Amino acid sequence: MGRRLVPLTLDNLQDLPQRCRSCVFWELDPVSGEAAVKGGTAAVEKESWISAVLLDWGSCGRVVYVDDAPVGYVLYAPPAYVPRSAAFPTSPVSPDAVQLITAFIKPGYQGQGLGRVLVQTVAKDLLRRGFKAIEAFGDARWKEPACLLPADHLLAVGFKTVRQHPLHPRLRLELRSTLSWKEDVEMAIDRLLGAVQKEPVLRPL
Repeated sequence: MGRRLVPLTLDNLQDLPQRCRSCVFWELDPVSGEAAVKGGTAAVEKESWISAVLLDWGSCGRVVYVDDAPVGYVLYAPPAYVPRSAAFPTSPVSPDAVQLITAFIKPGYQGQGLGRVLVQTVAKDLLRRGFKAIEAFGDARWKEPACLLPADHLLAVGFKTVRQHPLHPRLRLELRSTLSWKEDVEMAIDRLLGAVQKEPVLRPL
């Protein structure tokens, strides 16, 4: 299988799952989000949000393709761009962290390590950009794909709980702790995804 992972842009936004393309759970505050859904403008608001973050801050997501078919994605941004995060009982996200907003892998492609690779790719991007940590609000009682990530999955890929809560704990991944495996991550991503690198990658002989 040919696998690749590319930055999320307005050009490939349509490759996100249908329900995700028009979901503004994180991108708007609760009142504005409800109004957008009722008014039928959620998809436009989503596109506007991604456009604004790309212009102001830069890359804020990745899309995974297998044999040119989109099978998953991840979205992340500083908490200032994520109004809904302020509504959680375990908020705020630490000022030195970027929020891992949400991620999704299609059922037929789960269990293949793609979720871990998505998190590692975010870590690699943020390390390069000088950030210290990634934080996320987990769902401690996760049962099916939704806007929040399962807390157990976050713990499994290296996050630690920084503020406990029976429903929505806040978890954190210290990026300095990933420095030791940064090169291993780059090799693993290249090996798993067969990604086309813009920069030459040195490989062991």
